[in-house]
Amino acid sequence: MGDVVSSHLDESRREMITARTRDVMKEFADVYEQQYPVALFNSVRYEIEGGGGTQSQLLHRKDALAGRSIFSGNLFQYLEENRKWRNRFVSVPNSYTISLYESKAAHERGLHPKVTISCAGYKALTSLDEYMELMNTSLPGIKAKVGSNPFIKCATQFPLILWHPYARHHYFCVMTEKEQKKWHAVLQDCVRHCNNGLSEDCPVQTPAFTDAVRLHRQAKGHYGTWDMMCGEPPQILANLVMETLHPELRNVIAPRLKGKMQQRQRNWMLISDAVYKQVLPQTKGQYEALVGVCEAQRVKLDATLRTDMDQIITSKEHVSSKIRALVLPKAEQLLRTSIQPYISSILEALMEPTSRGFSEVRDVFFKELVEISKNSLNGGGKEKLGEHMERLSMLAFHPVKMQSCYEKVEQLNLEGLQQRFDVSSPSVFVSRAQILMREQMDNAVYTFEQLLNQSLETQGENDLCKTMQKCQDRVLKKYDYDSSTVRKKFFREALLQIVIPYMLQQLSPSCSPELPRFKELIFEDFSRFLLVENMFEEVVLQSVTKDIMMAVKEAAVQRRHNLYRDSIILTNSDPNLHLLGETAAVDWAAKFGTDEADGTAEGGGSGEGGGSGKRRRQVVSMIQLDGVPLPYESCLEVPGVEQIPEEDVESKEEEKVEEKEEEEQEEEELPAEPKSPDSVNEIRDLINPVVEVVLPASEENQVNGTEPTTGTITMDDGLEEEVTHVTTVVDDAPKKSAKTSAQTILQQLIGNKEAETEKQRQEEADIKNAIEEIEIAVQDDDGGKQVPESDVELSPPPLKVTQLTDSSSHEDSGFQSPTNEAPEDGEPEPITNGLNRADQIIDPADVEVALA
Repeated sequence: MGDVVSSHLDESRREMITARTRDVMKEFADVYEQQYPVALFNSVRYEIEGGGGTQSQLLHRKDALAGRSIFSGNLFQYLEENRKWRNRFVSVPNSYTISLYESKAAHERGLHPKVTISCAGYKALTSLDEYMELMNTSLPGIKAKVGSNPFIKCATQFPLILWHPYARHHYFCVMTEKEQKKWHAVLQDCVRHCNNGLSEDCPVQTPAFTDAVRLHRQAKGHYGTWDMMCGEPPQILANLVMETLHPELRNVIAPRLKGKMQQRQRNWMLISDAVYKQVLPQTKGQYEALVGVCEAQRVKLDATLRTDMDQIITSKEHVSSKIRALVLPKAEQLLRTSIQPYISSILEALMEPTSRGFSEVRDVFFKELVEISKNSLNGGGKEKLGEHMERLSMLAFHPVKMQSCYEKVEQLNLEGLQQRFDVSSPSVFVSRAQILMREQMDNAVYTFEQLLNQSLETQGENDLCKTMQKCQDRVLKKYDYDSSTVRKKFFREALLQIVIPYMLQQLSPSCSPELPRFKELIFEDFSRFLLVENMFEEVVLQSVTKDIMMAVKEAAVQRRHNLYRDSIILTNSDPNLHLLGETAAVDWAAKFGTDEADGTAEGGGSGEGGGSGKRRRQVVSMIQLDGVPLPYESCLEVPGVEQIPEEDVESKEEEKVEEKEEEEQEEEELPAEPKSPDSVNEIRDLINPVVEVVLPASEENQVNGTEPTTGTITMDDGLEEEVTHVTTVVDDAPKKSAKTSAQTILQQLIGNKEAETEKQRQEEADIKNAIEEIEIAVQDDDGGKQVPESDVELSPPPLKVTQLTDSSSHEDSGFQSPTNEAPEDGEPEPITNGLNRADQIIDPADVEVALA
């Protein structure tokens, strides 16, 4: 790899790159030094005169991610040095930079990361085909077919690739599709955050820098939006240098690359990264020196502005009126013919996906509140409420939960309009809309937190669900108004970003040669604050602003996309609410005593407390899957393709549940195995078994009781057990006729203790059959003598014979012999065994029962 870079980037070529970077930075510095006083003038004038747009109804959180980290976990990284995959622990802090460590232990010990990635300018991809398409565009003339073998082979089927037009590409992979989706959402959020533009906390440096970059590109003939206007100022300046340097080097070096198509693409990527790494430190150092020079003059410039502000404003208005007389006729003609017919089409293309995205934000917020309300209704308790509120507080910064909202805006399509108005791609507008959606979600969540906390302090926790419902309705109304205001502002800015560069490109050839003569109208003392190029752009902006404002107002009147009309003003409608904006954010974990120190909450973080000395709570939870060896702690544990689950994890879990149910059913069908006794009574039953025998009894002797007796019973194992007590239990049941011997009846009805549960479920059927068979057996007495059918219907219910050892537990010790009344004389008839038709009288005490 080093040979490829060094052979094509020798010392002379590196000197050329350094010289070209220095030239570009010098040209930029000249423009920046001119724009800095202008930006300072606008800032001081705004400070003096005041102004501003409509007041927001929702509260704004100052530092939402304080004490938080976005995500951390293990994935596999492809190393260019040895062309191997290694496991890495990845941490994404609240700065949205990606840090890769050797292991989790290295991260916890505070060691320096092996690699730190700033995602500005990158694209997060999940397919090698997408990657190869971008590679083909980066090196024209050397194109590999889509689907052909790339120069890397992924260790799994789920790749994650960070692609940059100039810097090094980063290759990762994970084990499951679920992990891929979550990591992709996190990487996209990192890119989105880093591409969000410069901080608005610098009211002078930021506008001076953006205007200088725009004017520098316009001087080179590049109008319209620029995709690489992302990252910190040194990164943007490096992109500015590479915009012209990269094509030149590619034309010189690409024909000299050797090898297969994929290998040449890989080598060019390494060379481009080496050039970018050489340019970036130069732009950083020179920009910092430039800012230092301008800031040193700020105090003097500020004093002059505040002293002569009125004269400067008067002079500007006079010169602007002269420029307006020159520009307006040409601008109006251009508006009528080339812009007004397309404004409604551009606006509709912007409004449809953007409004769907903001509507999805409202739905996601509403669903989260419904879940919290369900928890309060189901008696989840304070700890559960605290956990839910912790998760809700980080909802706007949860890339996975917000993904459905972001996807709505990604459908924005300006096809047909891009070529006409020189719009490189809609990604600039998509990214800006997504950032605004995240801000509105966080504002809604923060406002709900403050309102709920105030209600809990004043009204207590009684009827919590009703209190939450009131806060929810109040916040949603404010969200509807604020989202309408934010969207209308976004539409106006997007239209201006599309239209103004096109108008400047069309008007500059005829107007720019006339501008130098207006410099004579500006006093020399004010010439640093008033530039005719800036006033020319302001005149062009004013000429089209009226048409754009009217187009947005008409769209709001139609209410097609839930936009409020500008006549609906809610300024200062809720002054008590805005007083809450000065209070600190609610720490729900501390308020309700939730302890999340050992886990990671899905929406609220891993719960390691927000104070000092504690680890940051994580916004997005880790993924834990059974059967998959994650996370990998060894760098050598690179998975093979056979370890990748082919099916969905949920479907596999359902199959396991079904198999488990089938096994349980099979176990139920098998005979029950002996179990250990669980109580004293069960132990006594095992020592002194109880046997139930159903016998007929006369109506006179239908009395419950226990009577001591003597006798033996033969058990299943052949041992004889003594019968010490017989308990009589009267049970009513209907009777039917049947013919069976008494011995067969006893064998069918006497069961051991293990079969007692099943016998109880079929008690009615057993009793019916027993009565019928015993009656037939008794009727067979005296040589099979039949009993009249009328007497069979009057036979008494059966008696239960039970073997007991402790008679003190029964109050009634009387014994009733199992007899049956004769139909004629009423005397009891003895029980016969009924075997082989022999009439042998059996003493109840001598009954031997063989347990089945």
